[in-house]
Amino acid sequence: MGAIKHCTSIRDLKTIQAHIFRTGLPQQPFLTTTLTDSPAITLPKHLPFAHSLFSSTQYPNLFTWNKIIRGYSLSDSPITAITLFKDMLLCGILPNTFTLGFVLKACCRLLRFCEGKLVHSMIVKMGLSIGTPVFNGLLKLYVNCGCVGSAHKVFDEMRERDRASWSVMIYGLVKNGFGYEALELFREMQMQGVDMDEFTLASVVDVVLGTCLVDMYSKCGSLHDALKVFEGMFERDVMAWSAMIGGCAIHGNAEKALELFDDMKRANVSPNCVTFTSVLCACSHSGLIAEGCRYFDGMQLEYEIVPQLEHYGCMVDLFCRAGLVVRAHEFIKNMRVEPNVVLWRTLLVACKTHGFKDFGEQISRHILELEPHGGNNYVLVSNVYASLGRWSNVRKIRTLMKGKKVKKEHGWSSIEVNFVMHQFVFGDESHPERDEIYQMLDEMARKLNREGHVVITSDVLHDIDEEEKENALCLHSERLAIAYGLLRLPKESTIRIVKNLRVCIDCHSAIKLISAIYKRDIIVRDRVRFHHFSEEKCSCNDYW
Repeated sequence: MGAIKHCTSIRDLKTIQAHIFRTGLPQQPFLTTTLTDSPAITLPKHLPFAHSLFSSTQYPNLFTWNKIIRGYSLSDSPITAITLFKDMLLCGILPNTFTLGFVLKACCRLLRFCEGKLVHSMIVKMGLSIGTPVFNGLLKLYVNCGCVGSAHKVFDEMRERDRASWSVMIYGLVKNGFGYEALELFREMQMQGVDMDEFTLASVVDVVLGTCLVDMYSKCGSLHDALKVFEGMFERDVMAWSAMIGGCAIHGNAEKALELFDDMKRANVSPNCVTFTSVLCACSHSGLIAEGCRYFDGMQLEYEIVPQLEHYGCMVDLFCRAGLVVRAHEFIKNMRVEPNVVLWRTLLVACKTHGFKDFGEQISRHILELEPHGGNNYVLVSNVYASLGRWSNVRKIRTLMKGKKVKKEHGWSSIEVNFVMHQFVFGDESHPERDEIYQMLDEMARKLNREGHVVITSDVLHDIDEEEKENALCLHSERLAIAYGLLRLPKESTIRIVKNLRVCIDCHSAIKLISAIYKRDIIVRDRVRFHHFSEEKCSCNDYW
């Protein structure tokens, strides 16, 4: 025993081991433990030798199991640590907090969520009083697996949090696309007087703020500025890449989005579920059906990411936009998760758009059964009946809405002029500059007519004549906002409009022409995406 403890050479240790075998000494746990605990063994450098010692022991004790599990958790084969842990449980050896900490490290390195969840449940069932390091291990596992909700629950339940706890939670929020939440937690960390390390500060300052700027510029309609910030970032994690890819997607630039995705992989940054939502969104907005299917399959096969409702939603949207209604319906029926009402609404809109009238009526009934109190559902179903010219059914739906006190979401459009936000609704006459706005509307209508604009009334779902429909289209909220922008914004500035509903077909066609007539760039962000109008063209290429 004394010789083992003072042994500093692996060669001498092997000599002692051979002597034990030659003299026939039994391989008892205390001998193995002493051998593996020798200063001559540096794990994981001498892991094969340590494992041979372990394998030769008939009844290894918990300390011995911990020693070998720890070694593999730090090695190039962390999966062996998990396998050994399972073997230990089968042998009837109960783990302690050290064991669980080592196993969590291995799970975290391999992103083995299920095994990590098992460790978490064992902690709860066994009533173990675990320290902050093990809690931190759980945090790392959950954030690296993209389970921010579970991580936050663990974080909130921690009685004591060290600097590492805060750092891991903040970085986890950053990594999974919750930049603003990360900043809030960072401020809370400061208020509680927790010392910051360089890792936390770098996570917040460069990655979080940089990503927040990318996200902000993208959502404000300035993709150019978003790309500029992104290209100037010193460090780009999965959150930054995902935000930039998502920005390109909602602006209809699928080519750039997919190019960035390839650049991300070349930079050895592994995509997560948020990244794939952005990639699939890009494919959907540009009609890239084959590419979308390939990325959806690759997400599962190559990266072992289980599709979430958002991914299924992107695929349904992809098929529906392309008019593949039957394929979309089959896809919904074969989903591994329960489809929500949003997916069925997407399918119903596609039925209306692409002429699947009977099927649309069937889906309408299903939607009202799923969510009988959703106002948007009744409006959508009413619109389907209106597109079929079945006005008696429309009246029945509207009567139902009144009986259930269902409120319809009214459309509005807003524009910022001189740091003041101006909001308009259909036929709005409440603005103090109403007279000038309506004069501009009349001018726009005359010029559109002179340029040969043909009014498209298919989206006006009211039982009125064609002339009334044409007049109604001229009073849509986005046209009022554009008229005000033409009046009050400098000629060289871009007119930026935000609309809460999807822009209609006629307004889309009219705005393209308005951009050419008035030589103005117009950006409209509707419920679905951004539309960049310039010189009688739109960035969506009329695919939205």
